[in-house]
Amino acid sequence: MIKALAVAVVALAGVAAMAEAPKPQPGDVTLKNFAFRSGESLSELHLHYYTLGTPHRDAKGHVDNAVLLLHGTGGTGLQFSRPQFADTLLVPGGLLDPARYFIVMPDNIGHGDSSKPSDGLHARFPHYDYDDMVEAQYRLLTEGLQIDHLRLVLGTSMGCMHAFVWGETHPAFADGLMPLACLPVPIAGRNRFWRKMLMEAIVNDPAWQGGDYKEEPREALRTASGLLTLAGAAPLPFQLANPTPAQADKLLEERVANDLKTLDANDLLYQVNSSRNYDPSAKLGTITAPVMWVNSADDFINPPELGIAEQKVKEIKRGEFTLVPLSANTHGHGTHTWAKFWQDKLARLLDVGKS
Repeated sequence: MIKALAVAVVALAGVAAMAEAPKPQPGDVTLKNFAFRSGESLSELHLHYYTLGTPHRDAKGHVDNAVLLLHGTGGTGLQFSRPQFADTLLVPGGLLDPARYFIVMPDNIGHGDSSKPSDGLHARFPHYDYDDMVEAQYRLLTEGLQIDHLRLVLGTSMGCMHAFVWGETHPAFADGLMPLACLPVPIAGRNRFWRKMLMEAIVNDPAWQGGDYKEEPREALRTASGLLTLAGAAPLPFQLANPTPAQADKLLEERVANDLKTLDANDLLYQVNSSRNYDPSAKLGTITAPVMWVNSADDFINPPELGIAEQKVKEIKRGEFTLVPLSANTHGHGTHTWAKFWQDKLARLLDVGKS
């Protein structure tokens, strides 16, 4: 059975590779009087999102084909349009073919074209966390799109952590959860170290000016960019592609130069800080949906040698964990967006989620 399924997935991948993914359609919703867990609020919280496909309603009028895709820290819903994801899954014959599913890809609070500090409030923007972000996603679906059930929640990195929050906060809302590249424990150890270093680089730069800078604090952002590059680096591919000091230095300078064109210090500070109180560990046993959890062996942010995933998956009633082995073709933490490494697991989850 499993072998037949794997063969079918390979066949589907071959068909999908010959097709092009459709272009996501943008949308916006305004959530009135949004209350944050910090006690702060916004009279209007704007959420931008993208969709693919058409919602299908059953005999009772409920959408029965919706899929929620959740991006990582600093990303947007458009990250799922990258070829390594879209050209495998979001094409005719793909596992998430928009002819079959209605795909919703939000820009989360503080990201993309959704409400964020750089819109004008700067460091006076409400201090959102992951629970706030999931609540906004929930309201986007239920109030904005009239969706009260999901076939799947799939999230990468920060979105991976959101998937665990979804499973605990709204246990009956989704048929399946696919968290990619995270751990369901507090952000601690090395993962906390680099985040703390990044945040302190921003707030300790005199040019930050308490968040009311007129020009970006470039030295802080240079440090932040280097830390982001390190956290996302795939050790073996990076070593093979940059075997000399000069090549490594050149790559880093290119990454920093590109980041300086787009990063906003306040937005980045809030994005990284939103993980500060994340901790679903105590309630993993309350998750009722099947969970197909995938990490990669060359992930700097979630190092497999900690053994946390293998222990915590035992607490999830219908949980399964897979570790993608390190290779010259994997992508470190970013392996989460390369669907070829885990699409067979997604196929199994979608099949299980039918029951």
